[in-house]
Amino acid sequence: MSEAKTVAIIGAGPVGLAAAAHMLERGLQPIVLEAGDNVGHAMRQWGHVQLFSPWEHNIDKAAARLLATTGWNSPEPGQYPTGAEMVEHYLEPLAAHAALAPHIRTSSRVIGISRAGFDKLKTKGREAAPFEIRYQNGQGPKLVKADAIIDVSGTWHSPNPAGANGLPAIGEKEAADRIAFGMPDVLGSDRARYAGKTVAVLGSGHSAIGTLTDLAKLAEQAPGTRPIWLLRGSDPAKAFGGGANDKLVARGELGAAFAALVAAGRIKLESGFRVSHLIADGPNLVVGALSACSARQVIVDELIVATGFRPDLDFARELRIRLDPAIECPVALAPLIDPNEHSCGTVRPHGARELAQDEPGFYFAGIKSYGRAPTFLMLTGYEQVRSIAADIAGDREAAERVELVLPETGVCSRPLAPDASNCCGGPAISDVDACCVADEKAKQHGKTGCGCAS
Repeated sequence: MSEAKTVAIIGAGPVGLAAAAHMLERGLQPIVLEAGDNVGHAMRQWGHVQLFSPWEHNIDKAAARLLATTGWNSPEPGQYPTGAEMVEHYLEPLAAHAALAPHIRTSSRVIGISRAGFDKLKTKGREAAPFEIRYQNGQGPKLVKADAIIDVSGTWHSPNPAGANGLPAIGEKEAADRIAFGMPDVLGSDRARYAGKTVAVLGSGHSAIGTLTDLAKLAEQAPGTRPIWLLRGSDPAKAFGGGANDKLVARGELGAAFAALVAAGRIKLESGFRVSHLIADGPNLVVGALSACSARQVIVDELIVATGFRPDLDFARELRIRLDPAIECPVALAPLIDPNEHSCGTVRPHGARELAQDEPGFYFAGIKSYGRAPTFLMLTGYEQVRSIAADIAGDREAAERVELVLPETGVCSRPLAPDASNCCGGPAISDVDACCVADEKAKQHGKTGCGCAS
């Protein structure tokens, strides 16, 4: 792909715009296709949420170099922006830059990708054919050709359903007006919907505990508000995170504060609750869980499903892509992020080599590259597209080079297999009583450990 000149970038979020900035630096021509009306469309949906990482970890280097030519003042590095602040103070100025703005097409939803003149079955001459990207805007179907494609369209608009088996719970569609996904603004624009209500939140990730924390605050302001935590697993401690050992301080503080709310009884916990069916019963919503030996239910007014997201792969059906069968991420990336094996949260930097597909010139990047895996940092996405831009430009040395050091989470789980070489830096190497390198380093600095052994 060293002769590739035109690169289609699907998605104009932080990683998509960073990809475009890197393409410009490489002398390539980006075409950014964004389904929403504005850049950062998905981020605007959770604009009320504060990021765990400060500004210094949320700005791509190539994007910063481009913005510097306009006299842009970078936000205070140590401050923590909300999603809305990221859009206002970073994405919008970047998208408005004279060098980048002509390359961005909003309200342009990609609906299909193929090779010009080739369906998925035909091989001979395939690699030489340009990609054809079909997209939809207000004027009808459009077509654009490109030498390479980076899919950074994210997963926000394809949330996982409530059903514990990966399928929508029985009755989920019929009860849709009582269900919200992701992180509704329970203290702001959605306050009237949840104030004074019994609200169940299903999930164990940061979206779930952040929403439950906000509901506990709402309960202080609006009597009658009752948050209920529906946890599929049996161990709530896994959701509390690394606390003081987490190098992203805000993330550690959230977990610690949430643990205190649960311990104080301000959030009712229903553990081992695997939702199977939903029934709208007058003003109430019955949330049911069935198992081999029992049937349980909780009665609520509203349900918030925060069980993660999955990639929408439909528009890539005519491309030759190969994904891990469980995680739906690039095969080479799967061992690094599979939560069944480990969940250190800090994944070693990776790039074009791990993200490239069997269809030469096509790459997944950003949170979509993680498939169904739950943990992703913006810095990881920036490193991904830096490497991919180098790969497309034919600079193999830069594509293989690692230019990123990620903050540790302070917590991980050990692999199911006896070999712990891939978890938290590998096994401890000194005489310190530790289960891994991260645990060892924490104890050497006077801490109790990283949490792996808990």
